[in-house]
Amino acid sequence: MRRLILLLLLPFWSSAQLPIIYADVPDPSMIRVGDTYYMSSTTMHMNPGVPVMKSKDLVNWEIIHYAYEELEPDLDLGTGKSMYGKGSWASSLRYHEGTYYLSTFALNTGKTYIFTTKDIEKGPWERKSFQPAFHDHTLFFEDGKPYLIYGAGKLMLVPLKEDLTGVAGKERVLIENANLPAGPNIGLNAEGSQLFKHDGKYYLFNIVWPKGGMRTVLIHRAESLQGPWEGRVAFQDMGIAQGGMIDTPDGKWWAYLFRDKGSVGRVPYWVPIQWKDGWPVIGDDGKFPKDLPLPAGKGLIPGIVNSDEFTSNTLSLVWQWNHNADSTRWSLTDRKGFMRLKTGQVGAPLLQTRNMLTQRTIGPKCTGEVKIDVRGLKEGDVAGLIALQSDYAWVGVKVENGQRFLVVEKEEEGKKSELLKRPWKGNTVFVRIHCDFTDFKDEATFSFSSDGKRWEKASGSLAMKYKLTHFMGYRFGLFVQATKSEGGYADFDYYKINEL
Repeated sequence: MRRLILLLLLPFWSSAQLPIIYADVPDPSMIRVGDTYYMSSTTMHMNPGVPVMKSKDLVNWEIIHYAYEELEPDLDLGTGKSMYGKGSWASSLRYHEGTYYLSTFALNTGKTYIFTTKDIEKGPWERKSFQPAFHDHTLFFEDGKPYLIYGAGKLMLVPLKEDLTGVAGKERVLIENANLPAGPNIGLNAEGSQLFKHDGKYYLFNIVWPKGGMRTVLIHRAESLQGPWEGRVAFQDMGIAQGGMIDTPDGKWWAYLFRDKGSVGRVPYWVPIQWKDGWPVIGDDGKFPKDLPLPAGKGLIPGIVNSDEFTSNTLSLVWQWNHNADSTRWSLTDRKGFMRLKTGQVGAPLLQTRNMLTQRTIGPKCTGEVKIDVRGLKEGDVAGLIALQSDYAWVGVKVENGQRFLVVEKEEEGKKSELLKRPWKGNTVFVRIHCDFTDFKDEATFSFSSDGKRWEKASGSLAMKYKLTHFMGYRFGLFVQATKSEGGYADFDYYKINEL
C-alpha cells in the first residue's frame, strides 16, 4: 500500500528568515469576512486561474477555489504561440453587500475581467469581461457604485456600469504623479493600486521602485476621492512591497506585501501596522521586525502544495495546468490510481507541449518525486518531471530507436544539453528533482531509481533563474511529449513533495 508522505515545515516561524508563505504567491489581495481571511493571487498562464485562499489566522492557508477554469478558450500551446508571463495579472478581491468580487486583467487579451459569487468557498463564479485591460487596478464601491483605480505613475479613476459589463462614464486623473513621494529618479512607476477606507479617510497603496534603490511601498491619503491626496514613503526594507492592509477581529492591523525571493518566486510577507496621526506606520522604525506576533505555521502542505496518489476522480486544487489543458489527453479513470497523460501535438518543443500538470515549488528546500509507468510510450516519446521556468530541466524516460533511455536534460539561455543518458530496462522509473533556494542559491539537482529505495544522483545541475519571460517562480511539472507520432501515454503512479 503506497503511503502519502507529508513532511511539514518547521513548527515555528523564524520570522525574519521565513516569509509567511515560502512559495510563489505574488500580488496578494485580501479581505476579512467575520473571522475568516480570503486572499487572491496571480498565476497568469496557469489554469484554473486566480486562486482564492482561506485562513483563520493569517498564517495557515489553503486553496479553496479558482475564479475560472480557462481565461479564454483559444489560449492554447502547440500553436507556436503562448501566454507565458501574460494571462491574468494582479487581482482585486472585494466583499460588498453579500457578494464577493474578484477582478483582474490580461494585456494579451486586452480585457478586464470581473467575477462574482455569493459563496466564495463553493462558487459558482459569474464572469463578465470588457475592454480595455485596466492595468493593476483596484475595485471598490462608493455609495454603492463600482469604480476602478488603475495605471502607473499617473493614476486614473474610472466608473463602471452597475452590472459590471463595462465603463459607465468618463475617466479622470486621480493622482497626476504618484511617484512624487519617492523622488525624481524612478525606475518602476507607482502601480499595484489597492484602495482602502478607514475612519472616514481613503488610503491608496502602491509600489514604486527608485533607480538604484529597492521596491518601496507608497501610501496616499485623502479625505475624499476628489482629493487632495498627500503621499509618503511608507516602507522600504528588503524589497518587501506591493499589497495592502488588513485588520484582525481584535483590532490589530497588518500590511500584506511580497518580496522577490529569487527563483522560488515572489513570496508573501506580513508586516505589523501601527496607526499614528491618521497614517498606517508599517514595521519597526521602517524595518521588517525581528519577531512577528502570529501563531505557529503548520506548513504549506497540504493547503498550498500537496502530494497526490491520484486515487480521486478529480484533481486536487493544488494542481494547475500550464496554459489550457486538452481534456481528451488526460485521465484519472483510464487506470485507477494513476494520472494518465497522453501525447497530443507532434514535434512541439517541450515548453509548447500541452497538458503539463504543475505545482509550486517551496522554500527553502524541497524535493518533487514521481513514479512513472513508461510502458505506454511510443517511439520518440518523452515523459518525466520538469523544473519549469524559461530555463528548465527535466528527468525522465525517452524512447529512441526502439530503446528506452533515462535522460536528464536542461535548457539554459536557449541552449539544450544532456546531463545524463543511459539505457533503461525497467517498465517503471522513479525520479526526483531537488530544489535549493537557501540564500538565493537557486540550484536544482536530479536523481533516479529503479525501485524507489536505492537512488542515484545525476551529475550536473540547473542554475534556476527567475525570468520575466515566464514571470513566475519555478514549478514542478508532470509531462509527456511526442516527437514522432501520437498515441503514446505515460501513467504517473504518484507525486510527492517534501520540504527539506
